[in-house]
Amino acid sequence: MKILKRLYDWVLSWAHKPHGAVALFILAFAESSFFPIPPDILLIAMCLSLPRRAVYFAAICSAGSVLGGMFGYAIGLYFMKFIGYNIIALYGLTSKFDYIQTLYRDYDAWAVGIAGFTPIPYKVFTITAGAFRINFIVFVLASFVSRSARFFIVALLIKKYGAPIKDFIDRYFNILTLLFAALLIGGFILIKFVI
Repeated sequence: MKILKRLYDWVLSWAHKPHGAVALFILAFAESSFFPIPPDILLIAMCLSLPRRAVYFAAICSAGSVLGGMFGYAIGLYFMKFIGYNIIALYGLTSKFDYIQTLYRDYDAWAVGIAGFTPIPYKVFTITAGAFRINFIVFVLASFVSRSARFFIVALLIKKYGAPIKDFIDRYFNILTLLFAALLIGGFILIKFVI
């Protein structure tokens, strides 16, 4: 836990450095394929520091995350045996590998989209998407929609409400993302059966 706390503090320190936007891109890229600290922390800190640039920061975070997801996909596709299984084991999800394959078989892009938006470790889904050879275009589109939605919602809330919303997001982040994912799934189910 001390190592994670140090990593967290190190990530947060980039918010007030001149190359913070570059660090945000790199963090979002790395988190989508192997790094344990989500970019939301740095995104929130940067948006609080410069609210007028919140949308710009969300765009950087989204681009880094989608490209990192593509890198994670490549790890699963080409290096699953050498790297992918080790990353999944690092997060204690080896026993869930077959279950994730079932999710892909049943829900395809929805599994990627939900993982991209919620607190579920997205890197596990990017790597397994490659390992299970999920359609790459569908994977990228689902990643783009879910990751962008997540980061732009956070950035716009910070821009509009400032510091008070940060405490609210910090406290209820998991619940908020799960609620939004449930609404998203419900909306698509409604569309599927109504249209």
